[in-house]
Amino acid sequence: MAIRRGDTVIFPHPPVIAAWAAVGGKKESEGPLAAAFDELVEDASFKSEGCKSWEQGESLLQEHCVNRCLRKAGISKKEVDLAFAGDLQAQCTASNYTMRTLGVPFAGLYGACSTMTEGLCLAAMTASAGYARQVLALSSSHFCAAEREFRTPLEYGGKRTTTAQWTATAAGACLLRGAGNAGIPVLSATIGRVCDPQVKDINNMGAAMAPAAASTLLAYFEGTGTRPGDFDAIFTGDLGQVGTTLLHEMMAHAHCPVDNHRDCGCLIYDVEGQNVQSGGSGAGCSAAVLATYVLPRLLNGEYHRVLFLSTGALMSQTTFLQGESIPGIAHCVELGSPEGGN
Repeated sequence: MAIRRGDTVIFPHPPVIAAWAAVGGKKESEGPLAAAFDELVEDASFKSEGCKSWEQGESLLQEHCVNRCLRKAGISKKEVDLAFAGDLQAQCTASNYTMRTLGVPFAGLYGACSTMTEGLCLAAMTASAGYARQVLALSSSHFCAAEREFRTPLEYGGKRTTTAQWTATAAGACLLRGAGNAGIPVLSATIGRVCDPQVKDINNMGAAMAPAAASTLLAYFEGTGTRPGDFDAIFTGDLGQVGTTLLHEMMAHAHCPVDNHRDCGCLIYDVEGQNVQSGGSGAGCSAAVLATYVLPRLLNGEYHRVLFLSTGALMSQTTFLQGESIPGIAHCVELGSPEGGN
């Protein structure tokens, strides 16, 4: 039975991430993690496959990613017991349409950019409890679809601020199984709490989300009696350069510096050379970095124990236009290497 320590659920018999995959677009193909993607798509609208909109293209991006993941896991879609999935489109329509095609049991999630780790937390709990044997966790984002929904359509040609982040055109998927299977063990899951630093600038997501990342990390350390130095790395997704600076300031102020911190928004792109302003963002950003950067390093033994957080800005286009502030949330999983986690 799992153990509860504060906001953290610890798994004495850890479920595992048995397979994973990432699919990206053109911008991602030009970044430092390009070679680690399972598939890169030059035309993220998928017009050659009959898509008529960027929104349809995102669904197909997800579908390609799931198919890659299941192929690596050696199972068919009929063998998936449950899928947790989400995206940035209104009412999670990209995921809804993907699951319409896949036809698997589906629980839709909306945690904005925190969705991937939210899905991992829920999938790990479900697999650990034995409610399902094969559980998918999946999230995606699409630059063009997100700009149209949350900011201004690309045709508008608006100038981006230096604090803005580039929404990744990417999807990441993980297949989880219960304890005793081969894979990357999920040692614990921490569900975050909503934090509201009263940021109202929709072009400064890093400032809106950094307090939530600090809150979840401090809650994890307090509940488990651990410190940052106990981990090979601590990943956040995705604060970008602005949010990363703020996180380090907050953690130092709490006498808990995170010198081993890496941010997915700063890993997926060459921030200095790719004109992405403060870095990457989007529900597909941390999902893709998890699959292309973090999990492979746990598998090959470069890392033995890491914390992986995804952070989300919980606003809508309506609340933003109404002058509401932008609350944030961060969920966290602790991951281990295969030889040390079971």
